[in-house]
Amino acid sequence: MISTRGRYALRVMLDLAMDESGGYVPLDAIARHQGISEKYLESIIVVLSRAGLVQALRGKGGGYRLSRRPEEYPIGDILRLTEKSLAPVTCLEPGCACPRAADCLTLPLWQGLDQVIEEYLMAHTLADLLPKGKSV
Repeated sequence: MISTRGRYALRVMLDLAMDESGGYVPLDAIARHQGISEKYLESIIVVLSRAGLVQALRGKGGGYRLSRRPEEYPIGDILRLTEKSLAPVTCLEPGCACPRAADCLTLPLWQGLDQVIEEYLMAHTLADLLPKGKSV
């Protein structure tokens, strides 16, 4: 299940993608647009900034903006930053050493589902989620 943190990160990225000014969007404006606590948003934007997904500018006129064009951001990359795992079952999470893996008859099913999820999220970008007719 995608957490609130992951969903909010995606909303923040979309908010920045929809800004047509090309300038920096203040954090309080993003929080207001998205109805997200500014304090919670700070913890998310730090992760996005450290990963290079957004550029930050401090001071007057500062804020955040996308580092790249919206079509260059696969949704899977954004969610992977904020989620511990996107695996559909615990046994596929990184570091999990399931003692039943060698004999598990359901493991191939979960691996296939994991692959479908990965391909789906990587096949869609921020640009795909923008309102129709919106060019950035």
